[in-house]
Amino acid sequence: MKTTIIPTPLPRIARFEKLGFGLFLHYGLYSLMGAGEWIQHARKIPNDEYALLFKQFTAKAFDGRAIARIAREAGMRYACLTTRHHEGFSLYDTRGLNEFDAPHSPAGRDLVAEFTEGCRAEGIVPFFYHTTLDWRWDSAYCTEEKFSEYLDYLNASVEILCTQYGEIGGLWFDGNWSRPQSDWKEDRLYATIRKHQPEAIIVNNTGLQARGALGNPELDSTTFEQGLPTAPDRSGWPKYLAGEMCETFNSHWGVGDADLLFKSPATFIENLCACRKSGANYLLNVGPQADGSIGAYEQAALAVIGRWVGGAGESIYAGKPVDAKCQGKDFLLRTEKHLYYFAHGLSQEGSAHVVAEGGGNGPRSIAGLGIPIKAGRWLNTQKPIEILQNEKGDITTLHCTGYDYGVNLVVRVAELDFH
Repeated sequence: MKTTIIPTPLPRIARFEKLGFGLFLHYGLYSLMGAGEWIQHARKIPNDEYALLFKQFTAKAFDGRAIARIAREAGMRYACLTTRHHEGFSLYDTRGLNEFDAPHSPAGRDLVAEFTEGCRAEGIVPFFYHTTLDWRWDSAYCTEEKFSEYLDYLNASVEILCTQYGEIGGLWFDGNWSRPQSDWKEDRLYATIRKHQPEAIIVNNTGLQARGALGNPELDSTTFEQGLPTAPDRSGWPKYLAGEMCETFNSHWGVGDADLLFKSPATFIENLCACRKSGANYLLNVGPQADGSIGAYEQAALAVIGRWVGGAGESIYAGKPVDAKCQGKDFLLRTEKHLYYFAHGLSQEGSAHVVAEGGGNGPRSIAGLGIPIKAGRWLNTQKPIEILQNEKGDITTLHCTGYDYGVNLVVRVAELDFH
């Protein structure tokens, strides 16, 4: 019988998967309008009129290290900044390619330099988002001759990012979906990156309509924009690819002053778990305010997420998916030394006068594990868990006790010993 081989991840991809959780940042001229990153396109604002925002861009509260500290305290290990978005304005010094950049604006600073320096100071790996769709060039609809000139400009722009800011974690592209009929010369672009940043992760977003789709052989991860990832069957793939979900805090990537549909920290915790269940990273986006600061709600929510991540320990970063069937949303991750069980939907235990009925406290089964479990404990209390297994170890039952009154972790993590 012919066996299908699952490829081994390259070292850079294995390192990327262990980063696990990252901060996405969408910041640009659109932030001054407070109506999302596509506002120029949505309102059909001509380039000349839109460019007047350039004269108002001060980024007076943009603090690369403060942003990186917020990410670190949230349990994130990498951060990705929009160095240039579809509007064509660059947060970095374009070194003569044009003057439509932050150093030539009233801000008078290279924000990408500040971001990377801040990340390194806080132990965060810096990643760069860079658009491939550029409205100033009309790149989606211009002639092929003009498009070829644009690709030269794009390649030169990316080369600046690869040579002027030290070692970076990776580059995250977005916009090829805007011109599917043309040759984007991806091989040349990625060769430029590999020349200067051989260990950088390369991502090119496939968009809302093609989540998880494969692309150029040089890419290192699939993308799941605004949608939970699915665990791929990598059998027969020519290369092992990671996966990454990116998601917004509300309905927009850039700040939306009137967008009050904020998601809860509990939702983000559950989505982080769903990503790790599938072996994918979770890239959670914040749109900084017009002045470059992080909004109060986002800061508070990220701090709550950080408390949860801190309690889950290395399981979130080093844990790999386990092929076993759990109940509901529950799942297992495995590290070299332990298994970790992620229990959803547990309720508080206590007096009927203050604790509502319901919840899924009690026995939960795991089928097909096949690993003998010696003992287990809840990470938040270190209290032991009652575990039953049949002789083969393929049917396992955990007695999942509820939370003490005053506690609800959204997802409770148990550490299981199998050595």
